[in-house]
Amino acid sequence: MKLIQVTDRVWYYPLDDTKDRPILGYIKGDRFSVAVDAGHSAEHVKEFYAAIEAEGLPLPALTVITHWHWDHTFGMHAVNGLTLANRRTNAHLSRLLEEHGDDLLGFITPLDPFTGFEYANGQEVKVVLSDLEYKKRHKIRAGGVDVEIMQAPSPHTDDSTLVLIPGERCLFFGDSVLGHFPDGLVDEEQMDALITMVEELDFDYALTGHWELRTKEQVLADMQEHIFD
Repeated sequence: MKLIQVTDRVWYYPLDDTKDRPILGYIKGDRFSVAVDAGHSAEHVKEFYAAIEAEGLPLPALTVITHWHWDHTFGMHAVNGLTLANRRTNAHLSRLLEEHGDDLLGFITPLDPFTGFEYANGQEVKVVLSDLEYKKRHKIRAGGVDVEIMQAPSPHTDDSTLVLIPGERCLFFGDSVLGHFPDGLVDEEQMDALITMVEELDFDYALTGHWELRTKEQVLADMQEHIFD
């Protein structure tokens, strides 16, 4: 698959429904570039990086994580440069290692069969914490483009991070628009809080973890109708 360009400085690597791989974001700075999410495995990262290099772009020096779930974090050990996550994300990953580190696939695959497909060839499952942590909000100055990351309310997880690129009018949601995993239930209070937060952000392009590109108006309408359930 190829990178899809959204603006002068923002691209994304498309989702893969066969393995439930989410989109991965790429933001080109003049000083360094930033990725959004680390994918499901080292192989996922490898394919993403091949697509980046095919466009003549530099590999990201920093990867921002949107939340702790395996399809967004299990490639962290294989990324170039440093990783940055919400401190709650690292707490979840630490708990995952403590409670299920001896048999991660045995725990996750019954919840998410796609993980079994991702690791069907016996690849190593490796979980690491991020190199850097943030709390509430943080700004990254990549050169010619600023990247704003912010903790967000979400019915999906309590560690959801939004990634806003104001100058490019793009917002990466991760899976924050989804219901709780694995039951899919939507906490109305959390969804309403997320909608209120998103309404106040200034952007045109909405990039959610497991769907194609949307506009701000489209993603808000979908959220209000719980179409992402």
